[in-house]
Amino acid sequence: MMDFNFKKWNTLLGWFSFLIALITYSLTVEPTVSFWDAGEYILTSSKLQVGHPPGAPLFQMLGAFFSTFTFGDNSSIGWMMNMMSGVASAFTILFMFWTITLLLKKIVSKDHILSKPQALAILGSGLVGSLAFTFTDSFWFNAVETEVYAMATLIMAALFWLALRWEQDMNKPRGNRWLILIAFIIGLSFGVHFMGLLTIPVIGLIYYFKNYKTITIKNFIIANIASVAVLLFVFKLLAPNILKIFSISEIFFVNAVGLPFNSGSIIAGIILVSLIFFALKYTRQKQFVHLNTAMLCITFIIIGFSTWLMLPIRANANVVINENNPSSARELLAYYNLEQYPETHLFYGPQFTDQYAYLDEKPKYEKDKAKGEYVIVNDWKDAKQNYNSNHASILPRMWSNEHAKNYMKFTGFLNFKLKPDYQMQNELRKVVSDFRRDVANGNVDYDDYNNFLKRYQAYIDVEKPDLPSNIIYLLEYQLGYMYWRYFMWNFTGRQDDIQGRYDNHGNWLSGIKFIDQWHLGMSQDNLPSDVKNNKARNTYYFLPLILGLIGMFFLLNIDKKRFWVLLMFFLFTGIAIQVYTNVRPFEPRERDYSVVGSFYVFAIWIGFGVYAIFDALQSIVPKAQEK
Repeated sequence: MMDFNFKKWNTLLGWFSFLIALITYSLTVEPTVSFWDAGEYILTSSKLQVGHPPGAPLFQMLGAFFSTFTFGDNSSIGWMMNMMSGVASAFTILFMFWTITLLLKKIVSKDHILSKPQALAILGSGLVGSLAFTFTDSFWFNAVETEVYAMATLIMAALFWLALRWEQDMNKPRGNRWLILIAFIIGLSFGVHFMGLLTIPVIGLIYYFKNYKTITIKNFIIANIASVAVLLFVFKLLAPNILKIFSISEIFFVNAVGLPFNSGSIIAGIILVSLIFFALKYTRQKQFVHLNTAMLCITFIIIGFSTWLMLPIRANANVVINENNPSSARELLAYYNLEQYPETHLFYGPQFTDQYAYLDEKPKYEKDKAKGEYVIVNDWKDAKQNYNSNHASILPRMWSNEHAKNYMKFTGFLNFKLKPDYQMQNELRKVVSDFRRDVANGNVDYDDYNNFLKRYQAYIDVEKPDLPSNIIYLLEYQLGYMYWRYFMWNFTGRQDDIQGRYDNHGNWLSGIKFIDQWHLGMSQDNLPSDVKNNKARNTYYFLPLILGLIGMFFLLNIDKKRFWVLLMFFLFTGIAIQVYTNVRPFEPRERDYSVVGSFYVFAIWIGFGVYAIFDALQSIVPKAQEK
């Protein structure tokens, strides 16, 4: 039995890891604005203005709070806002340390008793795992600039730790207080980034494994489906339908009844609060414990989601930056639904070869202050692109017309033929014949081919990419280049910080010469000084990757339930994001920042790898005598 206080050392070392991370990020934080969205976030946060959809109101309100600590020195606002990400990232490391030690303690302790060597190994594992993540390339980059991803990762880390605490107290009186707190933070995550919602399926699986001692294939499949269903309910039904109800109510009471602007929203709010009150009261009176808990969770999600009220409040204040002007419930719904962005199809839809027809769009309403009502502001007839079913397919990975020439780097030149109506036009047939000859002679590149297809699209039918081509693109580019390459950056090494476009830049690098030569297709000897001295060039010799794999298989061997929980966490925060976003070739910037959650999970496995080595050594070296 331990004769030292594990809880005390667990707390102290957790805060020690926090301090190391905070010092690291404070010393390396961007001194001012960095590229891409950081400048917008700095300005819209410090002045509480309205940024691009889908918005980050909680992030902006916290940014406004942090910016007050410049005490009137406007030149320091950028630095202080960047420091907010550093602080959030340091708290992520704190929760990560406690997560590793909490998991390992549950896995290795018998009857809640740890030997002193076990306790020290657990604490050391937590320290190595959390500090490994501290210095990962992608997370560190997020930690030093004003972007939502640092805070979103903190939300994910906090939610996972809270889920483990809920698991501990689930069957105790008032144990569901952890669940209520989880629900509240899930609601808050809408105000930062939707990435935090990806923890929901993991929480569902933790509940399942805690309450179902007998695992069958049937209830295992049902549990996984139910966990994903809860995620879809919160993300796709609860939040957007609340906004939709407010939108319908607002238009009805203003246009049909003649009440002032925002009257319908106030009435909808009163109805919503009343429904929640009576539902909570009824379920409590009838002793419907689980239903009451579910209603409390929905209530606290809505309370957390209420940070979105900042957007219409500030939009109505006519702030300088007011993107999409979400000043009413209707416009806020359009803001949430990302109506300004192109529609993507995950499982069935059009490909980039499609020639669009058009359908009626939904009418879009905006305020007309002169008339005192909402008016339709879009040409909604024949306004919505409708795809040609002949160019639709299962798993449409190659969907963006703007990126046709890049897609063809994966499909090769697509076959085409003249439409029947134009077969007899000799001049057109000659143009096509000459072009085919140039292709056969190798005188045409992808730009030329794409320009030809665009110029003569009214006269030709282009063959759509087949399913194998879409799958190859998914595996090779969307997952291989845009996920596993990023994964290897963080746990094997990185070549440089130049945008990668299949051009010998931005690749992973190990430091082992023959492997790097095979992978990159070029020798790593006698490199130019600007390549060798690139500050982003890191080589880890596969050591973090190997340690993480050791920890992953160690967990699989001793606790398959928790292995599945972490594996689902890894897949949802990495692979699933890349599949869902359906990325196009080539993006304007590297996108590793969005899949950092999966690197977080792998770093937990690194911590487990440290304990796995300790456990293996124990079976070789005589056990240390307990003092």
